[in-house]
Amino acid sequence: MFYREAGDFKTSYIEDSQTFPIRLDRWGYYTIIFIAFAVIPFFINDYWANAVFVPFLIYSIAAIGLNILTGYAGQVSLGTGGFMAVGAFACYKLMTAFPEINIIFHILISGGITAAVGMAFGLPSLRIKGFYLAVATLAAQFFLVWLFNKVPWFYNYSASGQISAPERTVFGIAVTGPHTEAWAKYMISLVFVFVLAWVARNLTRGTVGRKWMAIRDMDIAAEIIGVNPLPAKLSAFAVSSFFVGIAGALFFAVYLGAAEVGEAFGPQKSFLVLFMIIIGGLGSIFGSFAGAAFMVLLPVLLKNVLVGGLGWPTDLAAQFEIMLVGALIIIFLIAEPHGIAQLWRIAKEKLRLWPFPH
Repeated sequence: MFYREAGDFKTSYIEDSQTFPIRLDRWGYYTIIFIAFAVIPFFINDYWANAVFVPFLIYSIAAIGLNILTGYAGQVSLGTGGFMAVGAFACYKLMTAFPEINIIFHILISGGITAAVGMAFGLPSLRIKGFYLAVATLAAQFFLVWLFNKVPWFYNYSASGQISAPERTVFGIAVTGPHTEAWAKYMISLVFVFVLAWVARNLTRGTVGRKWMAIRDMDIAAEIIGVNPLPAKLSAFAVSSFFVGIAGALFFAVYLGAAEVGEAFGPQKSFLVLFMIIIGGLGSIFGSFAGAAFMVLLPVLLKNVLVGGLGWPTDLAAQFEIMLVGALIIIFLIAEPHGIAQLWRIAKEKLRLWPFPH
């Protein structure tokens, strides 16, 4: 009754293999895109931009990047925060060294620099995997944070060790700096999310994505059937790090405006993004968005309910949030390892057959 595909006929393989083969899904997607681009910018304010929309969009990019590496390629990484720091500091150095170049190019180049760094730290994946690879990437996290803290060149010899984003414009509209409007922050983040999600979706559905999934499922069997593990694994690290680097550049330049590496990009950032893809669903682009939305909205909801509504102390609410996230991760790992994305797929299958038994 509510979700049907009756009368939705396909006359070509291209139509049958599109991302949203059911017409209702396509209209829902177009509606969301229309609201995101044509409605929200006219109503958004500083609170909604800084508390919900901008962090959700930026974390979605980081979650997609980590999901490509861990969910699609099966390479466990705990160094997301460090790679976000690479993107942030690369963007800062480019913004201060080449002020005449557009900020869009700075962000893209920062992603490219992070991709190169990610490939370098991804070389151990050719010899080790699983827990040992996770430890190696966690070591990369600590090394990168230590490097940015100890080498003054990265923060332009600032006495505080803090980096601050200078004001930069796109088409004459400020998108970084203290005078940036809420809708401008939102729009530049949204454009990057839209383009990168489209790229990720096409990569994962193509030949490259099939190689990643073959390596993930069984690397020895994949090598036997002709998948070269060297370019497959390194390409996963490169693409993942590119996405994470762009997320780090946006997180610093557009969202925070100023950052200190130890506080903004510490190990807790790596685990936060990892929790997003665990709760949202490994191996799913939609799961990356769902996990990012969950992890961004949960603190806002708890703060408004517990602190604002029930009068709890802020520190007690923060501790309760940590406990709740930990419990939810355990529940998802036991009850539904594929996360919110799988629950959404099951719900759609139920709706397609309702009211008949499944």
